[in-house]
Amino acid sequence: MGIEIFKTRRSIKSYKKEQIKKEELDLILEAGTYAPTGMNRQSPLIVAFTDEKTVREMASENAKIMGREGIDPFYGAPTVVVVFADSEVNTGMEDACLVLGNMLNAAHTIGVGSCWIHRAREVFETPYGIALKKKLGIPEKYYAVGNCILGYPEIIPDVRPRKDGYIIKV
Repeated sequence: MGIEIFKTRRSIKSYKKEQIKKEELDLILEAGTYAPTGMNRQSPLIVAFTDEKTVREMASENAKIMGREGIDPFYGAPTVVVVFADSEVNTGMEDACLVLGNMLNAAHTIGVGSCWIHRAREVFETPYGIALKKKLGIPEKYYAVGNCILGYPEIIPDVRPRKDGYIIKV
């Protein structure tokens, strides 16, 4: 595998309608559980949404928050994974971000497209999101950090060159 997997992963913004296979989703979710976490607390919660109705509702809420109703901020991806951080853990946000990163990279290794989509926290602070969180039994102390959209890529963008001065060695 080597570093090539990191060099070739792209944020996918065009998806086929076909749902990813259960086995693929399970592998991606499992990779998330192996992300490093502060003191190995394994504090984040991972919630995978594959039902079209909920995915579309979440996309609609996300678009409203953006002030761009009518667009699909999930780019037609059939699966959305939301990672939640524990507000009582001082590394909660960082832990959740590492989980998201692991899942993005894991998806690429098995040919599934992915993209981190913002505004998860804001969506789960709306009446819709609060009700969904309650329905799922997620404790109040958890807040949403990010959405990891998943699906089969329709278009894979080219790799862009890395910027000059990205690394400083001391």
